[in-house]
Amino acid sequence: MIEVGPAAFMGLAAVLFTLGLYGAVARKSAVMVLMSLELMAVSVNLNVVALSRFVTPTEMTGQVFAIFTMVVSAAEIGLGLALVLAIYRQTRSIELTTMDSLKG
Repeated sequence: MIEVGPAAFMGLAAVLFTLGLYGAVARKSAVMVLMSLELMAVSVNLNVVALSRFVTPTEMTGQVFAIFTMVVSAAEIGLGLALVLAIYRQTRSIELTTMDSLKG
């Protein structure tokens, strides 16, 4: 059986975080930016759970922290989608470039 070490999980989390960061910076759609932020949060949760598993295998603190992080992330996405819907009703677009007209 092949043993997977913490470096593999950290590498995967780094790749996911990099993809999420690129998506958050390069995308024009607000929904895609929210999805990229969610991908970044998932990579952080992967790091927390993996390090918790390898550093202290008998404790569940990393898993509990990851669950709390997921709850906060779900609330953030709900609020973000509500804002996107409100902006769409005013501008009929969800592109971030059209949101400059809302500055007042």
